[in-house]
Amino acid sequence: MTEQTTGVQKENNLPELREESRIMVTDVFEYPPVILRIDDSIIGTLGNFSASTGKAKSKKTFNICAITAAALTNGSVLNYRASLPVDKRKILYVDTEQSSFHCKTVLERIIRLAGYPMDQQPDMLEFLALRRHPPKTRLSIIENTIYQTDGLGLAIIDGIRDLAYDINSPSESTDLITKLMQWTDERKIHIHTVLHLNKGDDNTRGHLGTELNNKAETILQVTKDDFDKAISTVASMCIRHIDFEPFAFRINSESLPEPVNDYQPQLSVKKKEKVFDYREVSEDKHRVALDLVFPVGESLLYGILIERLRSCYTSLGYELGNSKAKQLKQFLCNKRMVVQGDDKRYRYNPDFCY
Repeated sequence: MTEQTTGVQKENNLPELREESRIMVTDVFEYPPVILRIDDSIIGTLGNFSASTGKAKSKKTFNICAITAAALTNGSVLNYRASLPVDKRKILYVDTEQSSFHCKTVLERIIRLAGYPMDQQPDMLEFLALRRHPPKTRLSIIENTIYQTDGLGLAIIDGIRDLAYDINSPSESTDLITKLMQWTDERKIHIHTVLHLNKGDDNTRGHLGTELNNKAETILQVTKDDFDKAISTVASMCIRHIDFEPFAFRINSESLPEPVNDYQPQLSVKKKEKVFDYREVSEDKHRVALDLVFPVGESLLYGILIERLRSCYTSLGYELGNSKAKQLKQFLCNKRMVVQGDDKRYRYNPDFCY
C-alpha cells in the first residue's frame, strides 16, 4: 500500500489525523536537511518547496538547469551549491510546456553543465515531457512518479501554471499548492517550480502566484538586464532565511549559463526615478547609522547587512523597504563607506571620503 493510498484512507479517521497533528512542547524535531544554498543562504530544504519566477524570456529555464545540474553532481553550478543526502539523490525534472525536441535540448544542457557523458542517461535523473496532456493528467502523472520513485530528493516542475485550468481560481490554486505541501511533507523531498511574472508588473501571475508567494520557502526572481539582453540576474523575491547577494549569468557560445563576475546593473531612466535620494542623508548621519549597523568592527554577510541597514536607518528617520536598503548598500559600496572582503563579508570603512 502506497503512502498516497494511506493518506486517502486517513481522511475518514479524524481522531487519528488530530492525534498525528498534535505538537507538544516536549517534542524534539531535527532541522530539515538543507539541500540547496546560494553562498551561505539557505534556498531549499527537504520537506519544503521553492520557485523561480520572471517575465517571459528572462532565462528562467537556464536558471533551473543550473539548479538541477548542481543537484545531479551534489556540487556547485553557477552560484548554487547542492548537498542531497545519500538516500535522496534522485531528481525528477518535469516540463509542462515545451515540445519533446526542446525538452531534449534542456536535458542535454543539464547533462553538459553537470559534466556527465552525453551518450547515456544519468541514473539519478528522470525527465518527463507532459505538454501533450491536460492539466489533471499532468498532475496525476507527477504525483504517481513522486510516490513511486525511491530515493527521490528533488523535483523540478517547469511550470506549475500548466497544472491548473484557471490560475485565478482561489479554490484550484489552494488545492494545487496544498498538493505541493502534501508531497514535500509526506515524501520528505524538495520541489522547485517555475511561474511567470505579470507583463505589467513584478507580481507572480494570478491567485496561484499569490498562494505560491505565501507558502514557498524561497522565491527566486530572474530578470533580464535592461541594457544587455544576454545577461540575466537572480535575486530573492521572498526568502525565509538570510538573504543572498544577487548574481548574474550570461549564455556562452556553448549555450550554457556561466557567471558574470563583478556585475553592476545600469539603471534605466524609469528606474532612476525610484532610487532612494541619498543626498538627504548627511555624512554625519551616515556615520551614526553605520556605527549602529557595524557595532565594534563587526563584519556581516549580505542578508544580515540588508536587515541592519533597514532597521538602523529607519531608527534615524529614513524609512527603508527591502528594495531601498539594497540600493543603499550599493551606494555605500560605491562610496567605499562599506567594503567587501575576500570572505564575502562586508565591513565599515570609517576613513571614507563622502
